[in-house]
Amino acid sequence: MTTKHKIYTMSFAKVYPCYVAKAEKKDRMKEEVDEIIRWLTGYSQEELEAHIEKETDFETFLAEAPEMNPSRKLIKGVVCGIRVENIEEPTMQEIRYMDKLIDELAKGKAMEKILRG
Repeated sequence: MTTKHKIYTMSFAKVYPCYVAKAEKKDRMKEEVDEIIRWLTGYSQEELEAHIEKETDFETFLAEAPEMNPSRKLIKGVVCGIRVENIEEPTMQEIRYMDKLIDELAKGKAMEKILRG
């Protein structure tokens, strides 16, 4: 029996404020964080807020996403020392895609580039 990675069972609502804080520390806005998450997952703003309020765990948050953006496969680079494009476990890869997009936001990248426009 394999045990799930701790982040899978962690509430998305616990991680979300960290994303917002990371962005705001670099003069970016919560709205941009939300836009990135909506782009990646297909959630509406109302659905996103409902999951935060419900404290949905990360695995469920991603599993119930209306439509994961096909352009997310264009996300490349390193998060926590690991290349996101080489992560084999699908849920972990989706989490790292989100981390990478938030990193790009915090590094001042233009939204059009972050959203692979």
